[in-house]
Amino acid sequence: MAFIEGRDIWKYYGDYPALRGVNISINEGEFYCIVGPSGSGKTTLLSLIGGIDRVSSGYLRVGPYELHRLSEGELDEYRNKYVGFVFQLFYLIPRMRVVENVELPLVARGVSPGVRRKLALDALEAVGMRDKAYRRPSQLSGGEQQRVAIARAIVTRPRLLLADEPTGNLDSKSAENVMEIFMRLNRELGITIVMVTHNLELIRNCSRVSRISDGRITKTYSVPEVKSYDELVRELAE
Repeated sequence: MAFIEGRDIWKYYGDYPALRGVNISINEGEFYCIVGPSGSGKTTLLSLIGGIDRVSSGYLRVGPYELHRLSEGELDEYRNKYVGFVFQLFYLIPRMRVVENVELPLVARGVSPGVRRKLALDALEAVGMRDKAYRRPSQLSGGEQQRVAIARAIVTRPRLLLADEPTGNLDSKSAENVMEIFMRLNRELGITIVMVTHNLELIRNCSRVSRISDGRITKTYSVPEVKSYDELVRELAE
C-alpha cells in the first residue's frame, strides 16, 4: 500500500480549479519531487498533502489519515504529529535564539522544557548547527537559517517532510548543503520527503519526479532509471 495516495483530487479557489483530477501515489521512504511552472498547482498539492488546506473533492490519504474526512481539529493533530514543513522563507522568530526557534513545535505538544531542549539540540546536531544554537537568526547566513528551519521541521521526528522551494532563496553552495541534509535524513532516518521545486538541477537527488501543468500531473519519471539526466531535464523544461 502506498504511503501517500491521492485519487481524482480537485481543488477550487472560487470558480478556479487549481487542481484538476490529480492522481498521485508515493511510497514510504521515497524522496519525491514535483516540478512545474509558477501557477501549475504544485504548491497547492503540497498544501493538501500537509493538511494546510483540504481537497474540494476526491480522495487523499497519508499513512492512516484520510485527510478528506478529517475535522479541523484532527488536521491540526495530523500536522503536529506526522508532518514537518520546510518553506522557501525561513519563518524564524528574530527575537528568539536558534534553539528556541527549533523548540517551538515541541512547545505546542506540551513537552517539558528539559526534554525539548535536548531534542532541539539533537535536531540541530543533525543539520550541523548545534554550535550556533544560542545565536539569533540575524547572526546566521541564509543557508544556515534554512538548516535551522529544517531542524525545526524534524524535531518532532515526523514521518513525512514537505519542502516547498527549499532552496529558492539560497546561493548554489547553500542549496547543495541543504540537499545533502535532505538526502541524509531520507537515507538514514527513513523520512519520506516530498519536495516541490522549479530548480531542475535538484531532481537528481530524487527517486521519482512528477511534472505538473495546469493543475494536472502529466507524467512521472523514475530518476534512477533515466538513461540521460540531461535529456530528462530538457524534457521537463519543455
